[in-house]
Order: sequence, then C-alpha cells, then structure tokens
Amino acid sequence: MSQVLLKNIGTLVSGNIEEPILKATAIWIEDGIIKRVGHVHDMDEKGAGIIIDCKGMTVTPGLIDSHCHPVLGDFTPRQKQFGFLDSELHGGVTTVISAGEVHLPGRPTDPAGTKALAILAAKSFANFRPGGLKVEGGALILEKGLTEEDFREMAGEGVHIVGEIGLGSVKDPEDAAPMVQWAKKYGMTVMMHTGGTSIPGSSTVTAEQVIRTGPDIVSHLNGGPTAVSMEEAEKLITQTDLALEFVHCGNPKVAVEAARLMVQHKAIHRGIIGNDAPSGTGVVPLGVLRVINHLASLTPVTPEEAICMATGNTAKVHKLNRGIIEAGREADLVIMDTPMGSIGKDALDAIQAGDIPGVAMVLVDGEIVVTKSRNTPPAVREPSVIHVKP
Repeated sequence: MSQVLLKNIGTLVSGNIEEPILKATAIWIEDGIIKRVGHVHDMDEKGAGIIIDCKGMTVTPGLIDSHCHPVLGDFTPRQKQFGFLDSELHGGVTTVISAGEVHLPGRPTDPAGTKALAILAAKSFANFRPGGLKVEGGALILEKGLTEEDFREMAGEGVHIVGEIGLGSVKDPEDAAPMVQWAKKYGMTVMMHTGGTSIPGSSTVTAEQVIRTGPDIVSHLNGGPTAVSMEEAEKLITQTDLALEFVHCGNPKVAVEAARLMVQHKAIHRGIIGNDAPSGTGVVPLGVLRVINHLASLTPVTPEEAICMATGNTAKVHKLNRGIIEAGREADLVIMDTPMGSIGKDALDAIQAGDIPGVAMVLVDGEIVVTKSRNTPPAVREPSVIHVKP
C-alpha cells in the first residue's frame, strides 16, 4: 500500500467553494486516494512511505481545465504543436476536459463517424496520461442523424461528454434539445457554445438559444473569443442555474463584468474555468492560472474562490471524484507559493496581486509528477521529500 503524507501546509484551499480554506496542515494519502485531512499529530507519520514537507506553502486541488480541444495523443493539429497537454500539467492542471475533438483533420460529420471519433478519443485518453495528466476525452460533436440508441451505445463505451453544441451540424434548439435529453438520460454532461462564431462552420449562439436547448454548461460566457453582450450574459446568470464558464481565450472585459454580476447574484458556485485552447489564440499552458489571477485581482472574487471555480466547481458539474480535498477523493494536488519577486507573501496573496504563483510540485493520484514547474516563475520556497520508506 502506497502511503504519502503532506505536512507543514501553510494554507489549504479545499476546492469546495462553500468552505474554500480548511483549518488543516496535513493530508494523508493511501493508494492515490485522500484518506485524511487534518494535522500531522493525528496521523501515523512513521508509517508513511513518502513524507512531503510543504514548508508553509499553499496546497490546492489539481486545477481542472474545463475547456480543451485535444485530438489524439499530445499533439494539436490546430497549432501543429507537440506536448501542449504536458505543458498544462506544469501550470498546475491535473485534469483536462475535452469540449470536442473538432480539430481532427478530415473530421467525419456523419452520425457513424462522429460517434466513432467520440468513442475512439474517450478510450484512447482513458489509457494515455501525458506526463501524468488526466484527459477526459471523447466529447461528442452533435451531428444530424444521431439517435437515442447511439447515445446509449456511446455512454456504454465510455463517452461522458457532449462537446460544444454549435460546432457540428446540430445548432438550433429544436434539433439539439432532444439530443440533450438523450445525453443526460445516459449520464453525459452537455456543453453549449455561447457567443460569436469561433471557427468556420460554427454558429453564433444567444442566451435564448442556450435556455431553450438546456445544456449543463454555458461554454465561454466571456466569449470564445467573441462574447455575448452583457445583457445576454446577465440573462444566463440570473435566469438559469447552468454552470457558467470563463476561458482564457475569450473577452477579458466581459469576464470581469460577468464575475462581478455573479458575486452580486451569489452565483459564483456556478463558475468554472477553462482555457479554450488550442485555438486561434494559441496554446496557453498557464491559461487556467491566468484566468484565476484575472478574476482574483480585478473582481470581488477572492483567490481561494477562483481556485475553487477551477477545481471543485468543475468536478461537480462533470461528476468527477477529484477537485476537492477531502477523504475519498483522488489525490490530485498542487503545492504552490508566491513567485520570486512578487509582493505577495504567499500564493493567494500573489494571485490577488495579479502575479502567477510558482508551482513547486504537482501530484496525480498521490504520485509526484512535477517537482518544479518549467512554465511558472520559480517559487520562493520548495517542498522536500524528506523520507522514503524502503
């Protein structure tokens, strides 16, 4: 049995937006699962196989990128770049969620082809973890001609996501709504493109279309990259209970104004954070951290709340057993600190000041996969592995 102890935690961000910061200084992990959160004097320190001394740094759940467009493997045809998923891991992202493998060259648009692609991508990423990163792949692009039996079959083969509605031939609520109901019947989480067109063949989607279609997630409320008007955004915030996604490759002004509205209407528990890359904007390994900074430094959203939006909130809407630091959850964790040169005294302080924190260590299922980020600024402090049991 693999046993890991994290001790001397300075600040523990829970991922649960109802209680963002825990009064705890230690985490006990067994076989990749968090077993206990509390204080080291309540744990069997001598029984640990690995002890990680956090030296007063901040520990958070692994970040979850709620919006990615992978294809197969760690290569993006859109930007002709290798290793972009592994690079996100070095930005503290331990899970990436596909919004559709839409960039596949020659992507099939017939029912059999779109179904086959979703099944292939879901199964491929279930077996492939770039650098240790978990990829929830195989997001179905809705095409005309799909039947309820197709959704039943895909769910049985591991497809759990419907990618952005509007990227395929199914665009109007009249066509999409029945498929959304089939998807939900078989346990899938449904995303819907919102705002202006992003790629040739996609469509402009209004708040009214979203409401009539009934997805689970309003993809890129702040635009991907063109946003809806603030009047439209306000409808989605105040007239629905849908998850509301902020992305890096979107409109920064609308992100700020929408976040302020969500705080005003007590709706930040519905906020989630993604990259929306690879895209025409590029590949952005630190995109999720940058959105966290953007919201925490320019809106009333606190740094710990922004981290919860990028962890527990996303895990909840996608039904993932991670993103929150509590017993029974997968032990995907990030140890971070204020970066060298920042005015922040710790990671949260640096984030509120607008500085990217230094990612000092990343664990996936309790296993150390990054010992020092190659992408963030260096952290002021470094954790140490102080004991390895033979």
